[in-house]
Amino acid sequence: MVLADLRPEVIMGSADRLLAAGAGLGIALGAIGLLGTGPARGLPSDVVARVNGESIRADDYERTVRVLATDRRAGIEAADRRHVLDRLVDEELLVQRGLELGLARRDARVRRDLTAAVVDAVVTGREGAEPSEAALRTFYEEHRDFFARPGRLRVRQVWCRVGGIERAPAAEARAREAATRLRAGESFADVRDTFGDPEEAPLPDALLPAPKLLDYVGPTALRAALALGPGEVSDPVRSGTGYHVLQVLARETGDAAPLADIEPEVRAELQRRAGEAALRAYLDELRARARVEMVSPLP
Repeated sequence: MVLADLRPEVIMGSADRLLAAGAGLGIALGAIGLLGTGPARGLPSDVVARVNGESIRADDYERTVRVLATDRRAGIEAADRRHVLDRLVDEELLVQRGLELGLARRDARVRRDLTAAVVDAVVTGREGAEPSEAALRTFYEEHRDFFARPGRLRVRQVWCRVGGIERAPAAEARAREAATRLRAGESFADVRDTFGDPEEAPLPDALLPAPKLLDYVGPTALRAALALGPGEVSDPVRSGTGYHVLQVLARETGDAAPLADIEPEVRAELQRRAGEAALRAYLDELRARARVEMVSPLP
């Protein structure tokens, strides 16, 4: 375990706050007992200290020394190395005392951090595995729709202006009547002229990609249009300016870009899903080994 900040004032300031919270006597006695005995004998080569039976690994110690060295242009001395080891011992003592006090269970922040650390440990290892070219190709072929570029729509609309809260019910009634008549097969031009208002930005009579269509009808009406098949008519959709009745005349499905063009995106998505699957499997394994009791019925 490595301290996030090697500045003594930061580390010892944090320690003082924990000591004041009730951990002081146990930590102080533990520190005296450990550091007062002098060099330990018989430690493994990959261990630099042992605190109440818990080892401080040599690679963690060396990593911390390297971090300190990057901030010291003149290099570090033996006293600096001892300072690093002392701080790692302090950290281990605080961790042990925190576990004794039950902070991992009672403190919401500690629980959240601990949970996130375990999730990261499970997911990171799986996401970091590089998929083979064959696996990448198979995943791409099985999920082409996911990687498809947005298609294009040819849409027309009857737009009913609201122009004030008091006029909203009448505008909605006109829009509903327009939708009913369009579905009955009446002429679009006649329905638009009878029930609609001149559009502020008339829709082009052309296939438009979704981002362009968004500029004309807004996000709510766009979602309604994307849900329609060719020839279908939407229910009235309210926007900030009025009600839209949309009819899709044609739609062109988007195709996925060639794998060579989006390979980093495909690889990232495959690794993300692999990480999610690994986490789900890990949680299922934990549940299988655990005894879980739940209240029934739920309150």
